[in-house]
Amino acid sequence: PSGGAGGAPGEAARPGPVAGPDEAARLVRAADLVVDGIVGIGGRGGLREGAAPLAELAVASGAAVVAVDLPSGVEADTGEVRGPAVRADLTVTFGTHKPALLVDPARAHAGAVRLVDIGLDPWLPERPELEALQHADVARLLPRPGAESDKYRRGVVGIAAGSARYPGAAVLAVAGALRGGAGAVRYAGPAGRAVLARYPETLVSDGGPRRTGRVQAWVVGPGAGDDAETVAEVLAVADEARVPVLIDADGLRLADRDAVRSRTAPTLLTPHAGEAAALLGVDRAEVEAARLTAARELAERYRATVLLKGTTTLVASPRGDVPVRVNPTGTPWLATAGSGDVLSGLAGSLLAAGLSARDAASVGAYVHGLAGRRAAAGAPAAAHDVAEAVPDAWRDVTAPS
Repeated sequence: PSGGAGGAPGEAARPGPVAGPDEAARLVRAADLVVDGIVGIGGRGGLREGAAPLAELAVASGAAVVAVDLPSGVEADTGEVRGPAVRADLTVTFGTHKPALLVDPARAHAGAVRLVDIGLDPWLPERPELEALQHADVARLLPRPGAESDKYRRGVVGIAAGSARYPGAAVLAVAGALRGGAGAVRYAGPAGRAVLARYPETLVSDGGPRRTGRVQAWVVGPGAGDDAETVAEVLAVADEARVPVLIDADGLRLADRDAVRSRTAPTLLTPHAGEAAALLGVDRAEVEAARLTAARELAERYRATVLLKGTTTLVASPRGDVPVRVNPTGTPWLATAGSGDVLSGLAGSLLAAGLSARDAASVGAYVHGLAGRRAAAGAPAAAHDVAEAVPDAWRDVTAPS
């Protein structure tokens, strides 16, 4: 901490007193409020040796910590944290949100974020690096049936999921799909009886993906176990029909990577950090430390839209000139078995309803996050609770303001 410079009008500014390390530590321990302005958005790397202990002391003291523009020690443009960094309770940022305030791991250091408009709009780039959808954006994208709609015009999604070992994955993917806006759900897989027992409106096929019937999008992979044959068949059928495919979970491991890269219809990959690390050939920790970089690299390498799940979900396009989307909804309670299967079905249904891969991923993550909040309401929630809460989340988004 330091004193400000000042003086009478017309006098040269005089330097104020600067506290030494011991005095600075004493002041922080005694403070009710600590304002972090150590470095600005041009800072790189973690806090330096003299500042790091004070940042730790501020947290330990119990004082409220307010960061100016962004917490010192985080990387403004990437959201990476490469060393010691301030952990703020509140960050007051100016002009526009910086990537570090939206993307983990830096996001976790920012606390609550408040944006102050200082008139920078004329100088901001027309195409930002990141964007976050809001209710109004999502409401415009959600499919709505018209007067002439029938179940086929609204879109039909095919679900190839589940196995003898993981039948629940099929049930949960179908649950998400039924609530995702498409007119019908066709299921192909070994968990047909379990699916029909829970959702009798599902169109179940015993003949595999090729005999399922016409669909406008496919979801493949949740709970597939080691069934590489079905994953390959879905990709082949989807390529022949030129329809989008969402690949999740076991499908990410089983799909032929050259087949994914060579697709001409849209592909949506939905990995968590561990699956993304396997696809990139790196350690999980590397993905967690640089989520924005990992999402972009995956999208470019596989020529697919990528929904990277996590505490901050990112949606990256294979086109490098398109902003990455950051999902602003969700809750830590969504980190539960089967939640991702519900998201896959939901996003796949939006694909079948006609949304682009980028919009289906973004809207699916947004509604799924809201449903997670509603289902949990501050307490543990299971994946089927999240699926049941999707209609209420949908109504929240589309209700007149």
